[in-house]
Amino acid sequence: MTTPRLPGYEVAPWELRWRWLDLDALRRTESTFALSNGHIGFRGSFEEGEPRGLPGTYLNGFYERRPLPYAEAGYGYPEDGQTVVNVTDGKIIRLLVEDEPVDMRYGSAPHHERVLDFRSGTLRRNTEWVSPTGRRVRITSERLVSFTQRAIAAIHYEVEPLDGQAQLVVQSELLANEPIDGDVDDPRVAAVLKGALVSDFAVGEGSRAVLGHHTRRSGLRMAAAMDHEVDAPAEVSTENWTEGDLARLTLAAEVPQGRKLALTKYVAYGWSSQRSPQALRAQVEAALAGARQSGWQGLLDEQRAYLDDFWEAADVEVDGDAELQQAVRFALFHVLQAGARGETRAIPAKGLTGPGYDGHAFWDTESFVLPLLTYTLPDAARNALQWRHSTLDKARTRAAQLGQSGAAFPWRSIDGDECSGYWPAGTAAFHINADVADATARYLAATGDGDFEASAGLELLVETARLWTSLGHHDAHGRFRIDGVTGPDEYTAVVDNNVYTNLMAQRNLHEAASHCELHPELASALGVDEEETARWRDAADRVVVPYDEALDVHPQSEGFTKHAHWDFANTPPEGYPLLLHYPYFDLYRKQVVKQADLVLAMWLRGDAFTPEEKARNVAYYEALTVRDSSLSSSVQAVLTAEVGHLELAYDYFAEAALADLHDIYQNVRQGLHIAALAGAWIAAVAGFGGMRDHGGELSFAPRLPPELSRISFRLCFAGSRICVTIHRDEATYALSHGEPVRTSHHGRPILLTQGQPITMPVPRPPENPLPRQPAGRAPTRRRLQPTPGG
Repeated sequence: MTTPRLPGYEVAPWELRWRWLDLDALRRTESTFALSNGHIGFRGSFEEGEPRGLPGTYLNGFYERRPLPYAEAGYGYPEDGQTVVNVTDGKIIRLLVEDEPVDMRYGSAPHHERVLDFRSGTLRRNTEWVSPTGRRVRITSERLVSFTQRAIAAIHYEVEPLDGQAQLVVQSELLANEPIDGDVDDPRVAAVLKGALVSDFAVGEGSRAVLGHHTRRSGLRMAAAMDHEVDAPAEVSTENWTEGDLARLTLAAEVPQGRKLALTKYVAYGWSSQRSPQALRAQVEAALAGARQSGWQGLLDEQRAYLDDFWEAADVEVDGDAELQQAVRFALFHVLQAGARGETRAIPAKGLTGPGYDGHAFWDTESFVLPLLTYTLPDAARNALQWRHSTLDKARTRAAQLGQSGAAFPWRSIDGDECSGYWPAGTAAFHINADVADATARYLAATGDGDFEASAGLELLVETARLWTSLGHHDAHGRFRIDGVTGPDEYTAVVDNNVYTNLMAQRNLHEAASHCELHPELASALGVDEEETARWRDAADRVVVPYDEALDVHPQSEGFTKHAHWDFANTPPEGYPLLLHYPYFDLYRKQVVKQADLVLAMWLRGDAFTPEEKARNVAYYEALTVRDSSLSSSVQAVLTAEVGHLELAYDYFAEAALADLHDIYQNVRQGLHIAALAGAWIAAVAGFGGMRDHGGELSFAPRLPPELSRISFRLCFAGSRICVTIHRDEATYALSHGEPVRTSHHGRPILLTQGQPITMPVPRPPENPLPRQPAGRAPTRRRLQPTPGG
């Protein structure tokens, strides 16, 4: 795949810096410079409001309903879609210098830089602007979305005249129903909603203002409030004006050269499906009072302390590739922003960085994002699983509608209702239920969280297990089949016995039975008896895992290896992604893979394959996988590393980590790929660290590619903190905090205790023939010159 290198980002280990003005890059940089805490999301647009690429302010879970059109309706089709709403924008601080509005499209900017700081959790900006008539000012700003005060965002904004005294006018706004231009040629982008917010109230007094709105169809209510602190060298005149969709505080002052007009803006957000407008107003005004009490410096200090603790538990260090080091920390920071304070809300595929995928959450959360959060920020993983549990009644209703038992979680959703209007690649992807169970079992094994198991975890395992015994059946030979489903590969739909689905369902059934047997009273309260757990185990033990004896590989699903091969040689580069240029019916009947499917099974269920099977399967599916999904490269990194293709794994690692910084998929303008960013961590930790958690037991089998001299990463496990440092010839394991941890290194058991690091030799990788990718679909080579072998 080609990866065009975009100008602008400077390479640095702890920040993302852009040093010049490029208005054509606004949509991309608004995504990469986005700030969020999992509850509030600010795209990285300029404070002055214009120019802008794609304005966006989001509240997690706040959406509008819209009808799903069907040419031919059918039973069980969802009636409504859900689309994230661009809510009231609190970022806007317009500036006029001697009656000239500051607008980067006019005049000039001899100096302009923006910095996303991964340690302070802020976006800083420093701009020298020359107006069309020649007046010069310096604008500096810093903004944050607070990790510690969930409802709060804040901006510190300063203006300094550089060529004599100037009259400065600042207009700080809350603006609802901003007009947005949408993309119409890509089905992945958000539906454009015009006038989604209906005004409930608008009040302002002194330096404070509050706007309240509700949505027309979904019935959700929200409030946004702002308050200010002003520091000026001269008297400031103020005016507070509000109407339905706009609140504006105007400040005017004569500021001498060398002095500054400084404004600190505090913004608070709240929403609810049940609370009254008056209650929401009280909520955001109380949040503002708390922020004012902390003050700007207090918010900065809280943000830094929160991130210091996060990096102590989660940092990944990469020696030998400075750009990749930056990209991995960028990825970790944005995954943290997506999940830190979601608190019983979903983690959308784009986080809160843009409207892509309509703001929906998919199975990406459980299979890519939650492994990272479970081992770095377990409270956030618990919160995401609690959101799934909160939607369990809807999942039960959906299963019943489909004629099944247990729970059928939605393929894509914001509030738990199914929003996919395309059955083959949506509802039929029942594997999401096993993905939820997998994330639940992993969290319980890694944390020992008994309270969560009793309140939610066991019920999630039980209801997902019940779906499989309903959806599958025993054939004449006693084998347990799961037919008519779609696996992770969306280019192969509605198939029988997808290996990934069957193996994940197998784990789901065993985990549910084991946890019920450990907690018989809790199981009984859920209606589970010994007969039901016996049925689960029987189905799991007899699940069909297809194998092609002639090719000596696992078919992705029954009959897959008998399909015709896709004509890769005659598919032009502009024909990718295939789903936008070729009919699905043709993709479905060919051997072409959108994203890792069977290969994903060999990571999450690696205990079900031998090393030889993994090597053969990797070689076979490398030749078929086109990576039209950002979810694929990280998984391919994991398995190519395991079977010994370390340089190829390094290429895939870079592709996952740089997916958004290089805009590989050409849609960063609509928001970041949160699961792909989590995949950068997966490639480092599960790929080169060889970390596995089969059966709830933590193990490592590290190896480095030749291009890197060291990788070091940190993990949380059972309340303890572990640091693993990998060099080319040895790996060191250290316990930095907590009780001793039992693990293993390339199959050799070790016990980690504080103050006693253990260093072990790294064995040579297995030797297997280097696989080939489809024509034109190999990852960009990260090394200077390709070398033969694995």
